[in-house]
Order: sequence, then structure tokens, then C-alpha cells
Amino acid sequence: MRGISPTGIMVEVGSVKPRPIFRRERGGHMPRYVVLVNWTDQGIRNVKHTIERTDHGGEIAEKHGLKLEQAYWTVGTYDMVTIFEAPDEEAISAHLLEIGSLCNVRTTTLRAYGEEEMSRILQRLG
Repeated sequence: MRGISPTGIMVEVGSVKPRPIFRRERGGHMPRYVVLVNWTDQGIRNVKHTIERTDHGGEIAEKHGLKLEQAYWTVGTYDMVTIFEAPDEEAISAHLLEIGSLCNVRTTTLRAYGEEEMSRILQRLG
């Protein structure tokens, strides 16, 4: 039986633990998003906890039906780059709003396309 979780994600319910139902793209994976991260003043003051915060962010991602594929700490314009698979734009948005409300980071999000996805997009050009 299917139902809606408190976070708005479609889940299977019954005698087993509810699990998110992911909307997969052709090719077998969910849409990917690259998230560019900048620490806020609070985030840089507490930089020694960045690994723990990232682990906690991964747990929050799972709550919203996302998969944190990779996290990189960077030098330059952005402090971190993360890559997520998400079932839809609402899920990634809810996750980033929840993360942002903790006041440690500000984010910029990019929808990322793999080679197979880009090939399908280009075929539409005619």
C-alpha cells in the first residue's frame, strides 16, 4: 500500500519500514544535482565540525528521499561541492531549505545531466 510520509514523499507502507519511492530517469538513476556551498559566518566559525555537519546533512538528505553521492571540500569561490540524486525538484528544495535553516551554509543548485541524458536532450533538437 502507498501513502504520503510527513515529509511529503510517496512511501510504501505496511509491516515493513516505509521506504521512499524514487522517480527514476531513463537509464536507472534519479536526476542529479550539483550543489555549490558557501559557509556562512557561523559555518566558518564552526569549521572544525564540517565533517560531522556533512554527515548529518546526508542523514537529512535520506529523510527527503535524496542520496548524497559525493561531497568535496574545495578552495576557491566555493567552500564545498556536493552531488545528490533526488527524486524530484521538491525533494532537493526541501532538503536545501532544511539545511539552510541551520544557518551554516548558503547554496547554489545546478541540475546535472549525464552523457545519456544529454544525448536524449540533443536528439530533441532535430
